[in-house]
Amino acid sequence: MSLIKSNPLVKPGRKFAYQQIGISVSIVLVCTLITFFIWGLTHTQSVLAGGVIGIIPNIIFAYKAFKYAGARSSRLVVESFFSGVKLKMIVTALLFALAFKFLLILPLPFFGMFCLVMVLPLFTPFLFKL
Repeated sequence: MSLIKSNPLVKPGRKFAYQQIGISVSIVLVCTLITFFIWGLTHTQSVLAGGVIGIIPNIIFAYKAFKYAGARSSRLVVESFFSGVKLKMIVTALLFALAFKFLLILPLPFFGMFCLVMVLPLFTPFLFKL
């Protein structure tokens, strides 16, 4: 049994965050397949690494940020949001370090996909209604 009760006020925000993550995963997979068939395995590895480094911290942030809701828990909402941002930054930096250390990265496909994943949440409100 969870120590935190599921708050019904959290559901719309959490649903929207998971939709954004789902769109990001779909775009990364489609771009990875296109890259594989056009440019080959080295470019594909860079595209996939850039996408994964963008998506994993967003999943962690969505989990942390949408844990609490409501006026009674406003302090917890702010604390969970900021702790989610901190954790997202730390995980992003760690994943970048691991990718640069262990993978052969081509900069343009890698950073291109990472930037695309970072920009996608700006466009998803036009695709979904809350």
